[in-house]
Amino acid sequence: MSPWPCAIILAAGQGSRYRQALADDQDKLLAPCVGRDGVLRPVLEQVLVNLPAEVVRRVLVTTPGRPQVVQLGRAYGCQVVVLDSPGMGHSLAAAVAASADANGWVVLLGDMPFILPASVRRVVAGLTEESISVPRLGDDLGHPVGFGRAYAAALQGLSGDRGARCLFAAGKVVEVPLSDPGVVWDVDLPEALVFRDR
Repeated sequence: MSPWPCAIILAAGQGSRYRQALADDQDKLLAPCVGRDGVLRPVLEQVLVNLPAEVVRRVLVTTPGRPQVVQLGRAYGCQVVVLDSPGMGHSLAAAVAASADANGWVVLLGDMPFILPASVRRVVAGLTEESISVPRLGDDLGHPVGFGRAYAAALQGLSGDRGARCLFAAGKVVEVPLSDPGVVWDVDLPEALVFRDR
């Protein structure tokens, strides 16, 4: 078993705010986006490119009818779980169930294309079997969030659209201070496709 946690990439959300802003049906995960390395790729591919190579085990969760998302996930070594629910809780539970023997989990959102690989490594370095590791940028907590093996049952018990933040209250949370604005930058609206170092 790899000493590195399993990466969970959540790519099941419908992106309704993004679609409304564009007044069309474009999947924001597939929108062209220039990464911090200057290369144009779809949003989701930027997320996958920025995963450190050491994170060998990867589970991507998406919804039916998104063949390009499935293809991208598989191209980057992900086990793809197709789930008929956009709820974050359901997605997390399904991903952890699919990787129940992993040495913990690091959760990334499919619409956060600007997180530096070094930031993922720092979050993982702060993780223990009993802890939750979360990046902090100024006053804000961000992603990715790491969960030690002790949280397997709690993660599998999540449902609906409720994410894992509810586990913070009773968990041992280790905050990792970072200077990477990518950890709080998600693409909810089309203008967020262009990264500006805040």
